[in-house]
Amino acid sequence: MQAFQYQDRELFVEDVPLAQIADTFGTPCYVYAESALTQAYSAYSNAFAGIDHLVCYALKANSNLAVIRHFASLGSGFDTVSIGEIRRVLAAGGEAGKIVFSGVGKSADEMRQALEIGIHCFNVESVNELERLNRVAGEAGKRAPISLRVNPNVDARTHPYISTGLKNNKFGIAYEQALDTYRRAAALPNLNVIGIDCHIGSQLTDATPLIDALDRLLVLVDQLGEAGIRLKHVDIGGGLGIRYDHETPPDVAAYAAAIKQRLAGRGLSLLLEPGRSLVGNAGVLLTRIEYLKQGDGKHFAIVDAAMNDLMRPSYYQAYHQIRPVTRRDDAVATYDVVGPVCESSDFLGKDRELAVQEGDLLAVMSAGAYGATMSSNYNTRPRGAELLVSGDSVRLVRARETFEQLIANEIGLLDGND
Repeated sequence: MQAFQYQDRELFVEDVPLAQIADTFGTPCYVYAESALTQAYSAYSNAFAGIDHLVCYALKANSNLAVIRHFASLGSGFDTVSIGEIRRVLAAGGEAGKIVFSGVGKSADEMRQALEIGIHCFNVESVNELERLNRVAGEAGKRAPISLRVNPNVDARTHPYISTGLKNNKFGIAYEQALDTYRRAAALPNLNVIGIDCHIGSQLTDATPLIDALDRLLVLVDQLGEAGIRLKHVDIGGGLGIRYDHETPPDVAAYAAAIKQRLAGRGLSLLLEPGRSLVGNAGVLLTRIEYLKQGDGKHFAIVDAAMNDLMRPSYYQAYHQIRPVTRRDDAVATYDVVGPVCESSDFLGKDRELAVQEGDLLAVMSAGAYGATMSSNYNTRPRGAELLVSGDSVRLVRARETFEQLIANEIGLLDGND
């Protein structure tokens, strides 16, 4: 995380001390480094240079409008899984023609809106969805551009909650059923079959399963061509992991070289849908220690951030490095870093060696992906602010919620419920 470095004893984001951000905007808050977003996106765009490709940022990782706008300014497309995410892309200035719409449960209303907006492609995940989309497109007098998400039954060897390419997962069309499903799609009058898609999981630290999945897709592409169904693009999804602790993520350039070799001479454009690898290491969750508590054989650092702010540790048993914002020479102790939410699962990290005092700031690292987007108001806790830093400039890109905002959709209904 090159954008987050110590200068003397203070942790900085780019040219700004994190302590200054905490003093100005309060805690907990998310802080993103614009340079890290640019660097991560450029790694993909440079690696796949020389072939027709579109990097579609997976919005579910971090859907802040400022983050979306920054990627749009770099030429990015967008992978979305709801009409809300599509509308976020448009609100941030993204191009409708660079949006792909994924997800297993698209409603008819979402389909109608996406058709009207003019998105690039629907990634269809079931025969029933094909039939619905054909009907909705016909009613709208349009032909829907589609790609079938094929489930290649490849083990991503990642956490089971973020593995999506096995036959027992809810995602995609079974590999063995793909040819027949494509034939059905090609026969439907209101669909335009343009691509093939897969996504086998997230946080992969070995690119081999991703390459295996592409190889299986390309067998299908050849079979489809023999059947007279010629595709325009192949969408290889996302999934490349990042370093949270001691992981060794795949090299993007080597991954791209393997992809480019397999696509050479096929006349197919390439779509890819990175999310975590674009934003994960571009952000931190900044939190302040409220109390240091000595339990029965266990030290606790009780902070003002909680599982509602960052769900990953309690939900996935995920590991995030936790760094003191100010380095001290005090004695080091082993702490569980926990929040104030009334759950034993409310922790940000366990057994961490820290030299800290009450009132100190901590930075939970690698929190740019699936942090703010998965946050909630559990225990009636307002979600924190989000800041975007560029050089020595700090921009508030999402204000901290207020209590009044939390109850706004309820307060006017009180009299009617008495």
